[in-house]
Amino acid sequence: MFSTAVSEEQLEEAREKSRRRLFGSSRIFELEEDKKDRLELCGRSIIELRAAEHYGRGVEAVSKADWERAVHFFTKTINLQPQQTRLYVCRAEAYLQLCDFQSAALNYRKASALEPQSEAFRLRLAFIFYLQGQCLFDHGRHLDALESFAKATELRPDYRPYHMRSLACLAAIGRHSDCLRLVSKRIETEMDDPELYILSARLHKHFNQLTICYHDVKAALALAPGIPEGRSLLMELEGSAEQARRLALSRAVAGNLQEALQKINTALENNPEEVQYYLFRGTLYRRLKDFNTAIDDFILALDRSAGEKGKSVQVEAQRQLLLTYNDFAVHCFTRGFYEEAVMLLNKAIGMEKREKGLYINRGDCFFKQRELEFALADYQQAEELDPLDRSIKIRFAVVYSTMGQRDYESGSKYIEALENFSRAIQYNPGVSRYYEYRAKARQKLHEEHGARQDIIMSLLLDPSNDQAVPLLSRLYPGCTVTDILSSEAGEMAKMKLDVSLQACGLYEDPSSFKRDPHKPPPKHEKSSEEPADAADTENRIAPCIGDTDLYHEIMRSKIKINRAVKCALQERCSLRSDGPRVSALARPASAEPPQDADRPYRWKKFNTAVGLQFR
Repeated sequence: MFSTAVSEEQLEEAREKSRRRLFGSSRIFELEEDKKDRLELCGRSIIELRAAEHYGRGVEAVSKADWERAVHFFTKTINLQPQQTRLYVCRAEAYLQLCDFQSAALNYRKASALEPQSEAFRLRLAFIFYLQGQCLFDHGRHLDALESFAKATELRPDYRPYHMRSLACLAAIGRHSDCLRLVSKRIETEMDDPELYILSARLHKHFNQLTICYHDVKAALALAPGIPEGRSLLMELEGSAEQARRLALSRAVAGNLQEALQKINTALENNPEEVQYYLFRGTLYRRLKDFNTAIDDFILALDRSAGEKGKSVQVEAQRQLLLTYNDFAVHCFTRGFYEEAVMLLNKAIGMEKREKGLYINRGDCFFKQRELEFALADYQQAEELDPLDRSIKIRFAVVYSTMGQRDYESGSKYIEALENFSRAIQYNPGVSRYYEYRAKARQKLHEEHGARQDIIMSLLLDPSNDQAVPLLSRLYPGCTVTDILSSEAGEMAKMKLDVSLQACGLYEDPSSFKRDPHKPPPKHEKSSEEPADAADTENRIAPCIGDTDLYHEIMRSKIKINRAVKCALQERCSLRSDGPRVSALARPASAEPPQDADRPYRWKKFNTAVGLQFR
């Protein structure tokens, strides 16, 4: 404020000098605050001095590896200076050398609390828990070790060795499910670590989850092809799979299909990438009539056999899939599901258009559905593929005969019926009923000569045909069957029939007419539907109706017709009527008796109205 102004510090200094001149060194007039400051400074220096002394002795003990003495002096130092972080760290390291992991952990926790931002203290604490867990694990205290490893993992979650030690503890105490769960979780974050996949594979093998084990091994080998654990484990799985396949093959040859299926399933669990195993299992399912599962296996084999190396497998899979569709259709056919059978055969024909058996089977399905035109179209397609197949000719004859009966029963299509019966005889001239039907059609068309020949040939083929005798008596009145067959007309009919049978080629001995043509061929006559050997049975197209079944089908039709005729004749209604009858009207009371009452009765004609009385 003024140029001569003096500061407070200068004034205080002047007063101090004035007191010293008056009283010398006496401190009687000193203030209490000044005394306290000097005492505090003196105490702090003493504590620091003692703390430094104890700390120095602790460091000296550490250099001499006297850890207990070091802990003693570091403890004294901490008591004098409890806020010094480095003191806790030093004591923790001394405890660590004494393997007192719990005390070391407590000291590092205190250091971390004093300096929360320090990452080194947290990492060191995790390492202490790891060492503690390892010591407990070595002493067999796996549960306590797991707790220590869990603490270490919590402090350092990104460090894989801590996780591995936790897994080792879980495996040691038998908690494999928890171990597998942790490994799977670890794989989600570390997908490029082959060791994790190997560990996962071993755990899945422990749980008998062999398919997942196989995929884990393959994943490990994809990351590290030379890893020895993975290669040995893969060889072990493939060896077990091949052994199970051999057992399945032996069971299948012996006819134990269920046991064979169990063995091949085991093989597929051990090696799910082997396409041949799917083919084998598909054939077993097909033989067990589990067609849907068989189809799935063959389709899977087709998908996995893409490429030049799997060409042969792909051809075999396509063939087996074709056979399975056909067998499934035959299975539906035998149970009356003809529409479903047609759908399955359509799929099979879409895969292979050069297989005659598929057209024959689909034609049989259409025949059962009475769609005769479609059946004929399929049989014609099959005939183009194999003109010499006997079963196709038999089917043609059955279809044309059925069409002829349909036209004949309509009452107005006798010409069409005659043509159809003639076609049936052309394809199969050894069936007595066809000649009988054609004779009836010719009789309706007044072709007596042709009808007589047909009825004679019908009796030549089947002398027990009772249905032909009434027609024969009408065509040859007054003649016996023996006379007719031994006549010139009978000899001519026999010669004509012999020529027809020889030209057809369906029968080995056409001169013998005593064998019932409706019965199946003798055992020495080989059917076109029979395989060349037993080994070919599983690789052929199974028919919906075999030759034997086809003859039985004709016989069932014949028996059904005979039964219908007998029922119509034997169970017909009586001609006696129990209904209302016409009775005479009562005479009126006033009416006079006629004069000619004694004359005999004569019938009279009535015009329109007649009195009726019901009893």
